[in-house]
Amino acid sequence: MMKLKAFRSLFVVFFFTLFAQAQFTLSGVVADDAGNPVSNAEVYLVELEVLTKTSTSGRFYFEDVSAGTYRLIVFVFGYRTFEQTVALESNQELSVSLEPLGEQLSEVVLTQEREKIFGLQQLKKVEGTAIYAGKKSEVVLLDNITGNLAANNPRQIYSQVVGLNIYENGDAGLQLNVGGRGLDPNRTANFNVRQNGYDISADALGYPESYYTPPAEALQEIQVVRGAASLQYGPQFGGLINFKFKKPNPNKKIEWVSRQTLGSFDLRTSFNSLSGTIGKFSYYTYFNYKEGNGFRPNSSFDSRNYFGHFGYQLTEKTKLTFEATLFNYLAQQPGGLTDLQFNADPTFSNRPRNWFDVDWKLFSLRLDHRFSSKTDFSLNLFTLDASRSAIGLRTNRVDLVDDPTEPRELLIDNFQNWGTEARLLTRYQIKDQDAVLLLGSKYYQSDNNQLQGPGSAEGNADFVLRDDEFPNFLNQAQFTFPNLNLALFGENIFNLSKTFSITPGFRFEYIKTESSGSFREIVLDLAGNPLSNEEIPESRNFERGFVILGVGISYKPNPGFEIYANFSQNYRSVTFNDIRITNDSQRIDEDITDETGFTADLGIRGRLDNLLSYDASVFALLYDNRIGETVDPEDGVGTLRGNIGTAFIYGFEGFGDLNLKELWAPGLEKLKLNVFANLAVTDSEYTESDQNNVEGNKVEFIPNINLKSGLNFGYGNLLGSVQYTFIDEQFTDATNSPPLFEDARNAGIIGSIPSYDIIDISLSYTYKKFRLEAGINNVLDNSYFTRRATGYPGPGIIPAEPRTFYTTLQVKL
Repeated sequence: MMKLKAFRSLFVVFFFTLFAQAQFTLSGVVADDAGNPVSNAEVYLVELEVLTKTSTSGRFYFEDVSAGTYRLIVFVFGYRTFEQTVALESNQELSVSLEPLGEQLSEVVLTQEREKIFGLQQLKKVEGTAIYAGKKSEVVLLDNITGNLAANNPRQIYSQVVGLNIYENGDAGLQLNVGGRGLDPNRTANFNVRQNGYDISADALGYPESYYTPPAEALQEIQVVRGAASLQYGPQFGGLINFKFKKPNPNKKIEWVSRQTLGSFDLRTSFNSLSGTIGKFSYYTYFNYKEGNGFRPNSSFDSRNYFGHFGYQLTEKTKLTFEATLFNYLAQQPGGLTDLQFNADPTFSNRPRNWFDVDWKLFSLRLDHRFSSKTDFSLNLFTLDASRSAIGLRTNRVDLVDDPTEPRELLIDNFQNWGTEARLLTRYQIKDQDAVLLLGSKYYQSDNNQLQGPGSAEGNADFVLRDDEFPNFLNQAQFTFPNLNLALFGENIFNLSKTFSITPGFRFEYIKTESSGSFREIVLDLAGNPLSNEEIPESRNFERGFVILGVGISYKPNPGFEIYANFSQNYRSVTFNDIRITNDSQRIDEDITDETGFTADLGIRGRLDNLLSYDASVFALLYDNRIGETVDPEDGVGTLRGNIGTAFIYGFEGFGDLNLKELWAPGLEKLKLNVFANLAVTDSEYTESDQNNVEGNKVEFIPNINLKSGLNFGYGNLLGSVQYTFIDEQFTDATNSPPLFEDARNAGIIGSIPSYDIIDISLSYTYKKFRLEAGINNVLDNSYFTRRATGYPGPGIIPAEPRTFYTTLQVKL
């Protein structure tokens, strides 16, 4: 007992010694030109890559800072960026006065202000209660994009994120379909998708598909962290996509922004937001409406989206935030095409009775508390109540004409889940070197159910089950899917010197995936009469616990250059869609199991003055027990979904942004002229497989060349962009099957996606409180497709949009 007490005493002394080795404190007050404090301003020490924010009284603190010379940058919307060089030799107090950005400044100057601090388009080592040191990360700044934001055009929004593979549906961005490095883009299911730090997908592990995507017009930035995000955000291979909404205006009680858009094929969108700060209370809220008829028959849609952010600053150190998201849409789906149909007429549709409905209700309550300038805590409670319903004909006979007298297949999924995530981040010192520790936990519980059976024979959006009317409908099932997830995670930045750091981390996961229900086994004779109709009960239980590890390394000899490396293990749980689904064009392997592997990155990134920003890296991804699709060996019709084997994916990813203005006219403040290139060269191979005709093949969803490049230009209040996109050919199944032009039973479902290239042009002009935006997407009117669907919205080839235009009028008061 004495030894135990002595050990505890020694541990306490050691622990507090680490935190007590203070050096100097750099603090200050940020105010406007009238002397009023400015809250929520971002204060950044460049050399240490430490970011903090001012309190309601405008104060900021950096403690335990070593002696030396530092560059301090202060940024807040509505003010000019402030920069100052500080020679720190003792405790120092600064007074920062910010110059308001008046309306007389040009739009070019406004868009360039934030680039002064975030020009590298990457996350800092530490932000809030998260660590990103040594990780490959990218940040999309929406204010810097001249493009079709009203339609959430992913080609333009993610143009500077390397290697993303995107499905295009032509639905004004109601759903985001993004993959990368060989991951299926379908509904971004291989990324952990969050908004403002909390999950928004149907079920983070059981069914991680995202049917809701925030409108780009409401976003401040989109954070993308690759597979190394597995330690903090869940073990998935893709990484993290986090949508960060615009912040409440700290300088107005009420600010109104209205954006009205018209576009091709009767596209109409209306985005209206209110924002402001009243004392300790702040808010940002919007309503977004979209409707259109699509470029194919049977493809109309309309959606409504409401979001509200309400914050209250309880004390200078404590803030409480509540957020609510309400989203619903109804879309008619024109179905897929065979290769012959697509080549003959990509606008053709033979599915007049297919409909899709989504209803999403998402809520979050977040507590942020700063114990001291060194220690931050966050607690986020979130819950989802949502559903998706689909009805129509989705036979693998893609060219089969829809019979209006036959019942349609109905699928209804309901999602109820809730979770909580707690994070504690503290800064301390080991001898004379800074260190950062992050510890966190997550509890997540869901109760989902799925119903499959006959729907009405009508052509409208009727999502009522008709099993009494059509008792011998072949595809009938009802299941519940209760899931439970508990995670503990931690990372620590060890600065071994002022230029070199290592960040090890771990994550423990406990996952319990269940399914319970029944399906009907129906046998018909050749005339369609029932020989048997039997209900078969089925239940499964997958329970497992495991630890994944990772480590990041950073060598940064100066603020403009960094070498980074990362190795992180990954894990993907089987979803309840993997466990049980009845689909005419797809069969599930009963022995399907979880996927495991790792992601590794090695790269350089930096900035050469204000001339060039760059990030170039090589990566490797090992995917064991990879789940995918092969031609079904039982009958050669449709696909078999199961564990294919071991896949190895590797490649080069490079991004460069060259500021031509600095070369040609550095003194011309109103000029903007940048050229960028974003290139991913990827190769892959199935190294092992028990499936026939798979080993040695290329991995699906991987174009060998993925190139996006463009020119961003502007003068005064005129901004513009020209973007070129080239995506190489890619396979859609592990057997690398060629397209089927003769066998109509699965033509359109199986085959490669041919290479394609696209040009987009956008312009905007600002006059006082008004902004006019316009553009043309797919200028050359190329005919192409990005997806062969095995289920909704197909099956078959889903054509991408032809040439389209849009125009937006914005008013800001």
